[in-house]
Order: sequence, then C-alpha cells, then structure tokens
Amino acid sequence: MSWLRELVDVPVGVDELADRLTRCGFEVGAVEPWPADPRDPGGGPDAVLDLEITTNRPDCLSVLGIAREVATAYGTELRMPEAPETGADGGDAVAITIDDPDLCPRYAGALAEVTVAPSPPWLARRLEAADVRPINNVVDVTNYVMLELGHPMHAFDRDRLAGPEIRVRRARAGEAVRTLDGADRPLDPEMLVIADAERPQAAAGIMGGAASEVGPATRTIVLEAAWFDPISVRRTSRRLGLATDASYRFERGADVGAPPAAIRRARRLLADIGAGTPRGGLVDRHPAPHAPIDVKLRHARLERVLGQTIDEGFVAPTLTRLGFEPTPAPGDRGAAWRVRVPTHRVDVGREEDLIEEIARHHGYDGIPTTFPALTRPARAPGPWRARDRLVRRLLTGGGFSEAVTYGFVEEAAAQAVCGDPREVVALRNPLSERGAVLRPSLLPGLVDAVVHNRRRERHDVRLFETGSRFRRGEGETPALGMALAGSAAAAHWSAPARPADLFDMTGAIARLCSGFGLEASFEPAAARHLVPGQSARVVLHAGADRVALGEAGRLDPAFAAARGMTGSDPIYVAELDLRRFDPGTLDRLRAAPVPRYPSVTRDISVEIDDALPAARVRDTIRAAAGPALAGVAEVDRYTGAGVAAGTVSLSLRLTFRAPDRTLTDAEVQESTGAALRALADTHNARQR
Repeated sequence: MSWLRELVDVPVGVDELADRLTRCGFEVGAVEPWPADPRDPGGGPDAVLDLEITTNRPDCLSVLGIAREVATAYGTELRMPEAPETGADGGDAVAITIDDPDLCPRYAGALAEVTVAPSPPWLARRLEAADVRPINNVVDVTNYVMLELGHPMHAFDRDRLAGPEIRVRRARAGEAVRTLDGADRPLDPEMLVIADAERPQAAAGIMGGAASEVGPATRTIVLEAAWFDPISVRRTSRRLGLATDASYRFERGADVGAPPAAIRRARRLLADIGAGTPRGGLVDRHPAPHAPIDVKLRHARLERVLGQTIDEGFVAPTLTRLGFEPTPAPGDRGAAWRVRVPTHRVDVGREEDLIEEIARHHGYDGIPTTFPALTRPARAPGPWRARDRLVRRLLTGGGFSEAVTYGFVEEAAAQAVCGDPREVVALRNPLSERGAVLRPSLLPGLVDAVVHNRRRERHDVRLFETGSRFRRGEGETPALGMALAGSAAAAHWSAPARPADLFDMTGAIARLCSGFGLEASFEPAAARHLVPGQSARVVLHAGADRVALGEAGRLDPAFAAARGMTGSDPIYVAELDLRRFDPGTLDRLRAAPVPRYPSVTRDISVEIDDALPAARVRDTIRAAAGPALAGVAEVDRYTGAGVAAGTVSLSLRLTFRAPDRTLTDAEVQESTGAALRALADTHNARQR
C-alpha cells in the first residue's frame, strides 16, 4: 500500500479499497498485513493487495496501472514516478542494431557506471512483498521498475560483452545460451535473441544469459528495455520450457511506448540509492513507429448498451484519468468523442471497449437489470433443436445420462476410429498433444467419460452425447454417440444381475428410432474400432429405401485399454448420423387408436441358413404376407440333433389383424403360406 500511496492519494483504508476495486471489475484474492522490517527504521507495518489480473489487462500488472485505476475511481490525481533524463538523449553510448524489426520493433538502451552492493532495506522490502527475491542493487532496480511501470528490463555487464554492440536477431542454427538459472538451452532460428558481436546473451523477452550476468565485479552496465512480439515470446517460452515474470508480461502485450521511460526510471533509481550514475545518453531504436489508434465513442450508444442514463460530464474526465485523450467530435445523435488510445491499453480497439471502461468506473452494481428492447421478431429456432430435445428425452428415459466432452482429441485416437486417416483434421497450433486434431468421432471422448466414471466406483455406465464431428471430406456434421458398460439393469434381489450386451445397445437404438417414427434394422458389419462378429451396421427403412444410420458394437479392448480402461468388462458403443433423423417427422407423429377387431397368430418353424441375419428373414416375411400382417417376432432358435449342419431351426410368431373386420382362417392361412413360400424361394428355407 505504501508503494501505491506514493503514486496516488488513497482516501480510504485497504479493506475499503479492495471493495472499490472489486466493484470496478477486479478480483481481489486477499488482503495481507505486512509487518514492519527491522532493517528499515523508517518503515512501519504495511498491507499487500493480492489481485487476479485478467489476460486482457497487462497494463494492470504494475503498481502504476493499479494506481491509475484508483485515481480514476476516487477522482484524484496520479503522480507519475520521477524519471528525468540526466544524460543527453541520442548519444551513441551503446550501439544497437535491430535485424528483425518484425519481432522487435523497438529497443532502447543506455549505460551506467555502478557499484554493486545489497539494495537499501526499503527497496528490498517492496520486492519481497511482491514475491521477488532481492539479489543486488542493480538487478533489484530492474525488477523494481518492472513491478512499478509494468515493463520488463534487463542489465548486462558491459565488460563481459564481446564488443560494445547489442544486436537483436534470430538465433542461428546450433547456437545455445546458458540462462541466469544455470541451464544450457539450445536455440533454433525461430527464436529471437539479444546478442553481442559473437554470441547470444539473452533469450529475448524471457531471461538473460549467465555470460553477461551482473556481479560484484561489475562496473559498467548496459540497461535494456524493448518491445517484443507477444507470439514470438510465447512460442520461445514454450519451446525452452521457461516462464518468467518478463515473459508473462510480454506474452500479454507490453506497452510499446514504455522502453525509454523504463530506462530513465532505472537510471534515476540507481542514482537515488547511490548504486550508479548515468553514462552518456539514451539510445532508442524505433524503425517503424506505431500509428496511434483513435476510437469514436457516441454518448447515445453508451447509454443504449448500458441501459441507463450516463452524465455526459462523467465520460471525458474518466477516460482522461485512465490515460485516454478524448476530444469532442460530431455525433449523429447527441455528444460524441474521438478518443486517442494510449499505448499501454492494448485491449482497447473499438467503441464497446470504451463503453466497458465507463461501465467499470460508473459501477457495475449500478447497471439496472432490464430486458433489451426488441426491434424485430426473434428468429425461429432451428429445426435441429427439436430433434436434439427429443433425442435427449428418449435416451434419458431409457436410463442414459448426457455427457459433454471436448471437441479435440489426440491424433492416435482419431486414427483409430477414422476409416481413412487422411480425413483427420489437424490443428495448426494445438494446446497439447491430447488435443492435436478435431474429433472425427464422438467415441474417444465418451470412452474417456466411461473410464472416468469407472475409476470413481461407478460400475454401471450409460452415456450419450450429441455434438459435432469433423472430417476433411464431410466437414462438420452432427452426430450421436452412445456408450454402455456394466449391468443391463440395476441389481435387485428378485433376479441375478445380467451384464449388458450388444442387444441392449441395439434395443436402445431401435427405441430411439421408433420415437421418430422410423424403423431400424441391424446388419453384420466390420469397423476397425469394434470387435468382429459383435458389431452391426444400423440401417433405417424409409419406404423402399434403406439409409445407413451408423454403427454399433463392442469396443475393441485394445482401443479401450489405450484410453485407460482396466479389466475385461466390455464396453458397447454406437455412433449415429443425426442428419438422418428428420425433424419434420415430429409433427407427423399421431397416436393410433386401440384395435377394434381381434388379432390372429400363427407360429411357423423353418430350417434356414444360420448365417442369415434375422432382420432379412423378417423383411422377407413382411414383403410376402401382405398388409394384414401386424407383426413378426422370433420365439425360439434351435440347433442340434435333427438340424443339418450350417442351419438353424427358427420359430417365428406371425400376428395378423385387419382394421375393419375380423380376419377369416382362410385369409390368415393364405398370408402364412405366402410367407413360407417366400422364405423357401428367397432363402432356401424348409418348413419343419
């Protein structure tokens, strides 16, 4: 707090200040008392504010940034840290060459004669309060400036450099640098380095090199402050496995206008604490100065977005205290301002960003809860919403729970479920190897969810997910994934538990299809991620057309083991194309009246090829028996004595009913005979 009070008059205590900052949109993690330091007779007890700064506000990663917010919140003046230049600007005290202005458009440097010693107690105490370890007065000043102004800087021992030149360039093949933490780090040509005439002396924006480290014998230093491309710093930091306070700030966007001010502030502090004196002038290399950003702010737009009346006299002073430069501008309806955005506000680039600044300091808690006025009818919901609602209702009614998984998977999992590896869509900049490609299937994520539940003692798992899958040839398509493991039903004393099998999965699919007024059948199929002989292709019947819906079957144990599944319990999965479920069928579903006339059943037994799918047998019967056939179902299956090898005795029950009369025995017998003849002609079946 004492550091903050040097820059702005805070008219309240630390707890009230924390509350005010919270109302301005900051997250205050803690308010910690900071005891007096016996090394500093003039210092008393203090307090430390622990703030969580969002990634879009790098300007607040400094005491000055928070002081600017406090000054705006309380309408007081901000006192900028003293940073007069004691040497003449422009002298070539240090030679600086920028070879890669695209990665480093600005680099400033200056010399100072120093005497290295421990820092004064007040400076060391402030660094410790910010979790920075004091080292010596020179290094501590550079860290102090970073914390105060928010701009990282570094000091080189000039006598340990190879010549008086600083060159900002990309690393050369085979080069390496030993950083200040003592680790040797190989470099590649994509990395930006700060080098002398012979070798790299620092990983730009991350950490300096041990070869030019400031130590007790240092007499002359080169102070540097620069602006580095955030993407370049982020990539180098990841490749080197090295994250620092400097890289944390550069990755989020430093102030391109700050390097000269940081150098001047550091040289002033060195003089104030008796650690050194400036030598020569400041050199500022800025080949292509950044063009200023101007944003127009309309008062009418401001009030419309916030839904409340904002005094015109509140807008310009607030923006001015935050560092903006508003000037009146012509507006279509009421007042307007042309606002020059300061270089430290890298998050501001449009009108809504300025409106957010006014909202923060006017008070989020003062924005009324109102429903926005509708100037046009709302767009009709997409037909897929009704489809997905019915899918959820049908599956949750069948005991399934909905899962939501990531849209990214590792490449090995995508290759395992994709028929053609060339269909896999890779990400250009994946966050990790576990999310290197867009998922071509929902199954890897669902299997991960099954494993997650199993590890938490959830044995019986029924999950489904609706979402998008991505394949290069098809693009983005909606799909339904299902996973089933454990028991078919909850344990009960009345009967022993039965493990779930393929027919439980196909039954759930058939029930889902019937909810859409569709009929599904299952045919033998093979898939690389399913067990042969325990997998099926799901086919929809649309009149005389047969449309492929998806696949179902037992998951290959090797695939399950690769996802972390332990044990030998099977997992049954299915993946269906949601585009085949026509939302238009929802409005055509009608309840059927209870039949007024009785049904007639006939049982038939035939000896038929045991490799023939039952669905094809039923289809043949339906096609031959005529419209009076109301249903057909298998009632028995027998192999053994009296049945030829390669065949099976299949008993089926045929149900007949007419909507307008009671059927006669002759009509039923004729339809039954037609079904038997069709079985004989089509499948070489023999009646038993």
